[in-house]
Amino acid sequence: MTIGSVDGIAAISQRIAAIQSTIGSLAPPSRTTGTSSSGVAFADALQTAVAESTPTAPASSGQVNADGVPVELAGYGNGKIPAEALATVDGTGHRLWAPAADSLTRLRADAAAQGVTIGITDSYRSYESQVDVAARKGLYSQGGLAAVPGTSDHGWGMAVDLDLDDTAQAWMRANGARYGFVEDTPREPWHWAYQP
Repeated sequence: MTIGSVDGIAAISQRIAAIQSTIGSLAPPSRTTGTSSSGVAFADALQTAVAESTPTAPASSGQVNADGVPVELAGYGNGKIPAEALATVDGTGHRLWAPAADSLTRLRADAAAQGVTIGITDSYRSYESQVDVAARKGLYSQGGLAAVPGTSDHGWGMAVDLDLDDTAQAWMRANGARYGFVEDTPREPWHWAYQP
C-alpha cells in the first residue's frame, strides 16, 4: 500500500465520521421508555412539515354557475384546469376535479367490494387533448363522438369514460347517481358525468 492510498483512506474515514456526526445531530433523541417532550415536539414538527408540503385541492363550495360549472373551476376555463384543482382517482393515473375524483374513488371501491370492476379509459382532457379527440373521432353534432373543444365535461374534470362490462354497466345505472355520476350522453354508455 502506498502513502497516497493511506492518506486517501484516512481522508475518507474522516469524512465518514463527519457525516455520521451531522446525521446524529439531526436525528430525534432516542427514547428508552415513554415519550419525551422533545420526541413529541419532533413528531409534531414532522407531521406539520409533511402536511404543509402536501398539496391539497381547493374544497368545493357546492355552487355552480348558470352553465352548471362549479364556481371554483369556471374562472380557469374549460381544458385549462390547473393541476392543484385536480386529483388522481385512487389506483389509476386518471385525474378529475378533486370532489369528482374522491367520489369516483369511493364508487369504485364500493363496486369492487360487491365484486364489480369499474375501469377508466379517459378522464380530464386539456383543451389541446379535446382538439385532438375531435379531429380523430369527429364532432358529436356531426355523428362523431367528441364535444366541440372547450365545451366538454372532460375539460372541466367532471366526466369519465368508463370501461364497463354488462354487470358493471348495470351497477353504474343502479348506483352511479348516489355518487354524483350520471349517464348523460346518448350513444355513449361509457360516458359518465359528475354533477356536484
